[in-house]
Amino acid sequence: MATHLALAFHAAGHTICQVLSREYDHAQLLAQRVGAQPINRQDLLRTDAEVYVLAVGDDSLFDLALELQLPEALVLHTSGATSAEVLRPVSRRYGVVWSPQTFVRDISMDYSRLPFCVEGCTADVADELEQLMLTVSCNVYTLTYEQRRWAHLSAVMVSNFVNAVNAAAQQTMQQHGLDFDMLRPLAGQTLRKWDYGDLRVQQTGPAVRHDDSTIKAQRRLLSDSPELLRLYDLMTEIIQKQ
Repeated sequence: MATHLALAFHAAGHTICQVLSREYDHAQLLAQRVGAQPINRQDLLRTDAEVYVLAVGDDSLFDLALELQLPEALVLHTSGATSAEVLRPVSRRYGVVWSPQTFVRDISMDYSRLPFCVEGCTADVADELEQLMLTVSCNVYTLTYEQRRWAHLSAVMVSNFVNAVNAAAQQTMQQHGLDFDMLRPLAGQTLRKWDYGDLRVQQTGPAVRHDDSTIKAQRRLLSDSPELLRLYDLMTEIIQKQ
């Protein structure tokens, strides 16, 4: 997240002053890409920047928020699940910039098309954050903490859960000498269902048809894979209840 946000702000014309990381090599690698100074100690941190982005894990965020004092700066974190209030000890102006996206350091992205969700400690800060992120992307949403929590949960289901299921399918195909790419058009068509409204109405497959003979046959195939069988049964139940 730190890498992609730094690149996004840099591409939008903002000046990145410093990149701080415990690992100096990591800071240096990103700093070189955005014309910034790499540092690995907090005592080297400049205090005259306008915006500070704490793109760290949630556990580290709580510790970092107790150590920093930047009362006049706009201080942000990037977590989808953590309240902005964790930054109250750092500054009187604080907020959140979070994107419902999966970020991999070395995979490039078109930031202008990414959705960014912002939250500010006040309405004025929220407006300031919205204007800042509109320099990066045209898809900016102002959310409350409660809305962001639900959006983050939904993002976990759409991305992390789906990827885990796809990984299980990939492994199953490989174990039986099948080319997983055979299913690529199916995955693409499934994604395109988003364009047609209510996804429940567009559900297909043996579960929604209550095709008990196929369901029983597929359950037998999974008899030696108890975890996948539990997943199959749970997803079948969810589909039928929908």
